[in-house]
Amino acid sequence: MLVRVDRVRVLELGRLLASVASSIEVDYYLDPDLYPPPGASRRDIALYFLVMVAMDHRLSRPGRPYEAVVDGKLYHGADLLYKLGLKRFIEDPGFFEAKRLAEVTPRDVVEWLSVKTDIRVVRPPDPEVRAELLRDLGVKLMELFNGDPYSIVVESRGYLKSGGGGGFINVLKVFKAYQDPVEKKAYLLAKFLERRGVLQVVDQYNKEVPVDNHLVRIAVRTGIVEVDDETLEAIAARLEFDEDRDAMLRLATRMAYKEVARYGGVDPFILDDILWSFGRRCCTRDNPTCRSSCRVECSKMRGCNGGCVLAQACAAYGNPRLMVPEHNFTETYWY
Repeated sequence: MLVRVDRVRVLELGRLLASVASSIEVDYYLDPDLYPPPGASRRDIALYFLVMVAMDHRLSRPGRPYEAVVDGKLYHGADLLYKLGLKRFIEDPGFFEAKRLAEVTPRDVVEWLSVKTDIRVVRPPDPEVRAELLRDLGVKLMELFNGDPYSIVVESRGYLKSGGGGGFINVLKVFKAYQDPVEKKAYLLAKFLERRGVLQVVDQYNKEVPVDNHLVRIAVRTGIVEVDDETLEAIAARLEFDEDRDAMLRLATRMAYKEVARYGGVDPFILDDILWSFGRRCCTRDNPTCRSSCRVECSKMRGCNGGCVLAQACAAYGNPRLMVPEHNFTETYWY
């Protein structure tokens, strides 16, 4: 497998996104349907997001979308996860404490994160894995942090990474859920906690985008990340990737976006906001805006204004061969 960062396209995309970023409203994760209220303590906010991000991976599978109506509103994917998470956090806050987490079973996960609809029961995939991640979280919180998740923030002293394996991102690696080689969940948690005022990041230069499927797909389509023909064909054919090839592709994607953020003068966490929303609402896996028409969701985020706003910096816009879906790496808890 060959993969490289195209720095010419990186520069083009960075310059284009600089103008897009100025019109984006920053999300401080205060939605009362999904996140703890503004008055919640730093400990409670840290605990909630530590637990929820640990399980925030691969919620929908082919033919089994993780979506349901709760309290009269349709929630999909991560939104449904956090909706049910907040509901439990309010009704049974003790569930999130280390001692309870250490005893979580797959049945607990299914009962918590399932919704009965008129057609079927919507369940999260791999409840065994999610229960294992939560048990590991609970045991190590008790053994290493006296059950207090805010101690992780205190121990980091505001650094994402520091010498000798210190810093928030490195400390998190003691937990199985946060051992992803590209640190997607760890940086996502850092973004949540910074926005909520729990983590004050000292080393801004160590910020990275949390690389998920949306960001990889956009990187390959825009051409800021190039892969060899065999790999491109494997992505198009939805062939399963192994861990090594997945990590290579995502590390290149992370490197590319680091440069995009630098050229565009955009905070990497803000860049992640833009790209994640754009991938979810505009440059979708199966029906990107540039190949159909401007959808309401894309229009609301100003992703299509007389056409896709990234078209002039996108290789796939002029080369249909690059308009691939996303690489297939399903059986993972990394992202």
